[in-house]
Amino acid sequence: MEKEASKGNKKAHVLVVPYPAQGHVNPMLQFCKRLIPKGIKISLANWVHLSKSISTDPNNPIKVEIISDGHDEGGFAQAESDESYLETLSVVGSKTLANLIQKLIDSDQPVTAVIYDGFIPWALDVAKQFGLVGVVFFTQTCAVNNIYYHVHRKLLSLPLTEPIISIPGLPPLKPSDTPSYVHAYGAYPGFSHTVFNQFINVDDADWILFSTFYELEAEVSICSRVMKLFLTKDFLMQKN
Repeated sequence: MEKEASKGNKKAHVLVVPYPAQGHVNPMLQFCKRLIPKGIKISLANWVHLSKSISTDPNNPIKVEIISDGHDEGGFAQAESDESYLETLSVVGSKTLANLIQKLIDSDQPVTAVIYDGFIPWALDVAKQFGLVGVVFFTQTCAVNNIYYHVHRKLLSLPLTEPIISIPGLPPLKPSDTPSYVHAYGAYPGFSHTVFNQFINVDDADWILFSTFYELEAEVSICSRVMKLFLTKDFLMQKN
């Protein structure tokens, strides 16, 4: 009985997995800091090559764990191409993330949820293998992800051919107003696939989080919720 009571009093334990780039690590790190006052234990999965340039404070309540993208000496700069880096990231990242999750499950305070960057949707597949809650965290704005979502769902065709682009929740856009992956389609084939396919398994995520200022993106945020409803409806129709 005492053991059961002790288990019931343990904090929730969340593993946060950013994409291995500083611009993605920082927003998720700030999010981690917001979770700590809620009484949640946080483990942050950092990447080998990034950990070499970041000092850790032993008194920091965020526990830093290390995983690999397969390029431990220099990350993306070490890879032969965008495509080879992303392929290795998926293969090695999935394996080392699974090893880390198993380690945390076997700890005194087992991890129960994984919050992962939308750029690495394979992290959700790994989390689900262990029966954990999976939460996708989109580090870019709702406006940008709204555009990427429309490309992914083939609601916006590339290359762009119209002088004005209309997307729900956004003002009329010129092609040059869109992200470079959109208006310069084909210039970055490896990473274009990454940004457009963030939504490939979003149906399976238990929660969806955006890094945004709601007051600045209220309209597009509402549209994002509506898109999720449509996406879920399509998914359920396919399942039936």
